[in-house]
Order: sequence, then C-alpha cells, then structure tokens
Amino acid sequence: MLSIIDIIEDTTVDGPGFRTAIYAAGCPNKCPGCHNPESWDIHKGKKVRTEEIVEKVLADEFANVTFSGGDPLHPANREDIARLAEEIRGRYPNKTIWLYTGYDWEQICEFALLKNIDVVVDGEFIEAYKDGSLHWKGSSNQRVIDVQRSLLMGEAVLYEEPDT
Repeated sequence: MLSIIDIIEDTTVDGPGFRTAIYAAGCPNKCPGCHNPESWDIHKGKKVRTEEIVEKVLADEFANVTFSGGDPLHPANREDIARLAEEIRGRYPNKTIWLYTGYDWEQICEFALLKNIDVVVDGEFIEAYKDGSLHWKGSSNQRVIDVQRSLLMGEAVLYEEPDT
C-alpha cells in the first residue's frame, strides 16, 4: 500500500495538459521553502491500495499522470510507485507519466521503474534558486529530463516540449 497525501484530478500544473497528480507521503529532504511540507512525514498519508489508485487514474482516459509528493522515490514508496507506473503504462501506453523527485538523475538513473516514466523533474528544491517563471520546476537547479532518451544516451537529456 502506498502512503498518499492526495490525488488531484484534472490539474494542469504538474506537467503539460490535464493530469491526475498522485502526491505520495514521505520526503527525506525537507527542503526549506517547500510548497508541500505536510507531505514530508511518510506516516501522514492515507494508506491506499495500488489497485484503487489505478482505478482513479483509469477513470479519466484523457488525463496523463504525475507522481509527486513528498517524494515518490522515498524508499518506502519505490516498490509501489514502480507497480503503479507499470500498471498504468500497461493499460494506457499513450498516457504520459511524469515523476517529481528530490533525487538527482545520477542517483536514480539505474532504477528499473524508469522504463515506465516519460519525464523526471529531478533535484531538491532550493529556495535561493526559486524562480516563478520556470516551466515545470520550482528552482533553477532542478532539471526536466526526458527519461527514455536519457536511458538510451546514458546521460541526462533535457525534455523538450513537443510543438503543437
């Protein structure tokens, strides 16, 4: 079971288009200035079965998915997030899946769960680098990474938004 702070449907702030955002509890970083400090404690979330989350995500066939938090890659979350991403990818291969984490790409690039993730926004939020004009991230040290291209290239490749 995953410890969840909230699930927000039809959000447009955690990646492009309409998304279902799943906010996992637990974050070891406790970044000063964090916009979601109530998510730091892994025990503050509501225990939710992976199947329940999948049903909520699948209920909106048009919305893409974002894992945020807290940190979905908190050690207590990783296994469930991996199962959840795999289930979503298996049922809806065209949904994009974004993941926000305080870990740097270089710390997570070998995680098997990344095969089911399209974009990672990596790095701790650093209040001194906060910039409200940044697209999809809170501080300038963070990167928006194209996961599949990065896995192929063996290094972090920045995400480029497709022309519409």
